[in-house]
Amino acid sequence: MRHLRQSLHSCYVVGAHGGVPRAAFFLSVVLLAAGPLAFPAAWANSPPQIECRSFSSAILGRAVNYCVALPPGYDPSGPTRYPTLYFLHGMFEHERSWSERGGQQIWEDSMGQGQVGKFLVVLPDGGRSFYVNSLDGHERYEDFLIEELVPAVDHLYRTLAHPAARGISGTSMGGYGALHLAMRHPGVFGSTSAHSAALLPKFPSPLPTEGRWGFYARILQEPFGAPLNEAYWEANSPLTLAEHPERFAGLKIYFDCGDHDRYGFQEGAQLLDRILSGKQFPHEFALRPGDHGWSYLHQYLPYSLRFHWQYFHQAEQSIAAADAHGSTSLTVPDPAGAGRREGGTH
Repeated sequence: MRHLRQSLHSCYVVGAHGGVPRAAFFLSVVLLAAGPLAFPAAWANSPPQIECRSFSSAILGRAVNYCVALPPGYDPSGPTRYPTLYFLHGMFEHERSWSERGGQQIWEDSMGQGQVGKFLVVLPDGGRSFYVNSLDGHERYEDFLIEELVPAVDHLYRTLAHPAARGISGTSMGGYGALHLAMRHPGVFGSTSAHSAALLPKFPSPLPTEGRWGFYARILQEPFGAPLNEAYWEANSPLTLAEHPERFAGLKIYFDCGDHDRYGFQEGAQLLDRILSGKQFPHEFALRPGDHGWSYLHQYLPYSLRFHWQYFHQAEQSIAAADAHGSTSLTVPDPAGAGRREGGTH
């Protein structure tokens, strides 16, 4: 394993419901206060927290900011270990968008209402990387996340370091990244979800320089080449990876998209559904009423949190049973009724 160099600069945020100024690389200690806390009484002595750190990456040759949302009752020296969900932000966002835009509150409410159990949420700053290794090799973000960040999180926090207890999710660019990383690394992530993933069918030829396609071409140049290397985009696209589901057999997949997504990503989502269906690969997909961004997530983020929790809960039970019997193997059954669903809300 690569040597992990971890910054000692950290930020502990109790009940983070608001925004904070963004630091360049290393984070000083900041406390966010955004009105009265509304936690269940049982959380009074140990409410959810957010801890933000800066990781010095040998692969990227720079520091990367990230935050970790810790469930109520989390004790860094206690015996309890928790599943972990990596949540990847969208374009023009960062590691604090989760707390600034409402994701933290939705996660806390879901736990407080008993819809999901306790798990960690890891929130890395992905810049505009699309969470892939760039064409020119300068920004090896995929290698960083898989080879450095995941092992570091498992070392620093009380995690259940098993794929069945580790999921990855995201929105827009982060939805693309979550599907891409899980399909390419099923030995790291056991479940994946995506909201409004940036899934684009084949580019028109010639590629327009204006309008929607011109916008796509400009934002994709950093990871996928300037001018845009369409072959490299295609090779990394979840739409292409989905053509070979035997490479990620057993991966649990959920994704949804708004039927009026302003970027037209519903076309790519529907295509991914058709590809996986044609391969008879079990998955969950829904085309839902709505647009794009956090206005969409405010309505539908709970669906993906519950999706991951059903597998996390199964993993917790299976790991506990394996430990009790001294077994080195782990079998995580599918929860009842976790087959493919399509359309509407569920």
